[in-house]
Amino acid sequence: MSLSLPVFQPLPSAAEAGHLAEVGFKGIRRGFYTCGDPTLRTGEWVVVEVERGRDVGRVKALGGVARQKCSAPDGGGEPPAGACIARRASPEEVQQVAVLRADEERVRRATRELVEQHGLKMKVSDAEWQWDRNKLTIYFTAERRVDFRQLVRDLARTFRTRIELKQIGVRDEAAQLGGVGRCGRQLCCATWLREIKPISLQLAKDQNLSLNPQQISGTCGRLMCCLTYEHDAYLQARKRFPREGKTVRTAVGAERVIAIDIWRNLVTLQDEARQRRTIELQQLRDEMAAQPAAPRDAAAPAPEARPQLPTPADARPPRRPRRQPERKPE
Repeated sequence: MSLSLPVFQPLPSAAEAGHLAEVGFKGIRRGFYTCGDPTLRTGEWVVVEVERGRDVGRVKALGGVARQKCSAPDGGGEPPAGACIARRASPEEVQQVAVLRADEERVRRATRELVEQHGLKMKVSDAEWQWDRNKLTIYFTAERRVDFRQLVRDLARTFRTRIELKQIGVRDEAAQLGGVGRCGRQLCCATWLREIKPISLQLAKDQNLSLNPQQISGTCGRLMCCLTYEHDAYLQARKRFPREGKTVRTAVGAERVIAIDIWRNLVTLQDEARQRRTIELQQLRDEMAAQPAAPRDAAAPAPEARPQLPTPADARPPRRPRRQPERKPE
């Protein structure tokens, strides 16, 4: 008689007990919070519990979508203990958010004046009030490390709240402030691009783009993030073409591949007389297939193995006599 043992399931965590929600704040700042209200919908304003006080944000995703974003490499992992949605925000509280956003311009100007007074080499990018005014976050960029201890004291004395200075890069600054790219649309990093990956000049080389930094740089002054969108398609398309610099045998003879055009399926060849011609890829394949295979060199006969003659006894090195242990006289 077989007995089936009960299977004990682990207790759900705080994030699994309730609904997980993604709440967005100013710019690209977001956070993940637990929510016990099943009637909450995307786009509603909510009041969330933060480390010191409360803040107001807008719900971006719920349930499985929020959990998938939270589990992503740039998601930040599970929300900390106590990070939850307290309730829906009232119209007056949402209006208070608009008032704080309008006051942040004054904070930014006052901070820049203090930075100039202290002679610090830093650029104040943006400022953000917490909804309950218990914390003021100031974003800045700097090329080197900055000693802003005295600046923090003056800011705390001026605004009467807790000050947090956060250094960001030029790409994060563009995502925080937003803007319009040369394509005429809003910046990808400020709208939907959550993870900003490093961009190298090799991406432009693979796509045969101009290597002039002014033509392939974005608003932030770095290489445009959209260079990665079609990079995989270029790599797959280049596999159909012969490698540039390779010598192929065609109807003309031995020709070297000078350039390729993956969009029009054209290949530019150059013969030994330095005469160039441009043909389609299919025509090149037909000419290469019609050429006879290059004759292979006859394999050279393997050298005969020399018989190994026995070494005469006289030619062998003499063996060293074995040393006998000395005997002590009795």
